[in-house]
Amino acid sequence: MANLKAIRVRLSSVKSTRQITSAMKMVAAAKLRKAQDAIVQLRPYADKLNEIQSGLSAALRDTEVENVFAARTKGNGKVLLVVITSNKGLCGAFNANVIREAKRIMAEKYPAEAGRGDLAVMTVGKKAHDVLKKLKCNLVEDHSDLFHGLTFDRVSALADKLMQLYMTKEYDTVEIIYNQFKNAAVQKLTVENYLPVSMAVEGSEKSAPSDYIYEPDQVSIVSELIPKTLRIQLYRALLDSFAAEHGARMTAMHQATDNATDLIRDLTLQYNKARQASITNQLLEVVSGAEALNG
Repeated sequence: MANLKAIRVRLSSVKSTRQITSAMKMVAAAKLRKAQDAIVQLRPYADKLNEIQSGLSAALRDTEVENVFAARTKGNGKVLLVVITSNKGLCGAFNANVIREAKRIMAEKYPAEAGRGDLAVMTVGKKAHDVLKKLKCNLVEDHSDLFHGLTFDRVSALADKLMQLYMTKEYDTVEIIYNQFKNAAVQKLTVENYLPVSMAVEGSEKSAPSDYIYEPDQVSIVSELIPKTLRIQLYRALLDSFAAEHGARMTAMHQATDNATDLIRDLTLQYNKARQASITNQLLEVVSGAEALNG
């Protein structure tokens, strides 16, 4: 009977867990739909804006005007990594993949900068902040609060700060590490160069057409377009990560619910077998007792 009681307790516990994971799956699915709509609507605009900016900014190379967002020939060699994760867990390997990639880049791509203290990390997401803080990385800032109300205005403020850090030559390179949303089950780990801005190679598809007419002038347009593109680029990365997080959580909770269902089925079968064996033993005891009395 003790065995039956243990199985009943575990069965009850697994059923409660299944109710929780099923509810979390439905909540994540509802949030995913909204986040997915936001990133899908933004992508065409962001891609085209980046294409135009890349081509037009490349045309500045033929002018005497300095592009403050272009790559510098001389600098201090300092690098800033912007690591984007989620604030919450229970989303599979979503956060672990980003953190693992951040550690790999520190160790393999920028070992010299890390050694001399020229590698800094800015986190967006509590999970990345907690892990990298324990590793004693050079954490300069944490912006985990952005996900409490993800809007373009709030992200623009962070983008402006990153641009200011680059223009004042505090850093020579800014890279973003995040999960790009593909679908509910697939997230693409992405390492994206944020600053300096990329320029189209002359003669490529992204280069600016020669028949463009600039009004008021090319320099004014590019000077306004680059900051706008960088704000959109950061906003897109955060929207991608936000949608990918809910997709990963929905998938993880779906798998957890299925596993709980399988475990409940196995435990129920185990309970029925144990109960049947217990009843059989009781019957045997009754029969044996009756035969002993008759004898």
